[in-house]
Amino acid sequence: MLVSRYDAFLLDLDGVLYRGAVAVDGAVDTMARLRTLGGRVAFVTNNSSRTPEAVAAKLRGLGIAADASEVETSALTTASMLAERGVATAFVVGEEGITRALSDRGVAVVEGEPAAVDVVVVGLDRQADYAELRTASILVESGVPLVATNADASFPAADGRAWPGAGALLAAIEVTTGARAEVVGKPNAPILRAALARAGGGTPLVIGDRLETDIAGAGAMGWDSLLVLTGIARREDLEASEAQPTFVGEDLGALFETPSG
Repeated sequence: MLVSRYDAFLLDLDGVLYRGAVAVDGAVDTMARLRTLGGRVAFVTNNSSRTPEAVAAKLRGLGIAADASEVETSALTTASMLAERGVATAFVVGEEGITRALSDRGVAVVEGEPAAVDVVVVGLDRQADYAELRTASILVESGVPLVATNADASFPAADGRAWPGAGALLAAIEVTTGARAEVVGKPNAPILRAALARAGGGTPLVIGDRLETDIAGAGAMGWDSLLVLTGIARREDLEASEAQPTFVGEDLGALFETPSG
């Protein structure tokens, strides 16, 4: 079985374990079976708007065992990175997930129209307005570094439609200023390294439904990946994709199948 080859399982959320407010078919039973076998997991999400506690609570509400200590969000990774660099203040376009993560790591979130801060941080913010984007752009144009929790152009709404994501907000600032952000979330290495550490290390398998984030990120790290077809990517997308998964499964149940690769 595929599951026997790995020590740690780094799981994306939306499209892998659930779609909107509903668990993906078979995900609850598969995760329970993985837990029974002692599989170590980390839940890895580019969505910076939610806290680890909120993510874990949602999973438990769907019948999937989860603890906040097993959740790595792009917000957590971003906050850790900035704290390690000694960043003291940040202007943030983002929701509770990133503002709390920064505060918890000792980075003060400055509101209003500050004359100066150490960094501008952009994440998913469904309440963002023109004034915030203007302030962020003015700060970046003055030389303040720009950091993004992730660059996902869209995120999947509960009805299956695509809503503007953190990358859409980031694009407004980048186009305005000509600056390019340092991006922390998948497919970049910082969040994947943090997730593996959260799962206890070892040989990881990255499991996701997006070629450009989950699968590309795993490939760049030299790690194996499993693309599940319960979310964004379709089998026909593989032909045109530079990022190629190690394995492809119809759903998460592929963990307990004998792989052809």
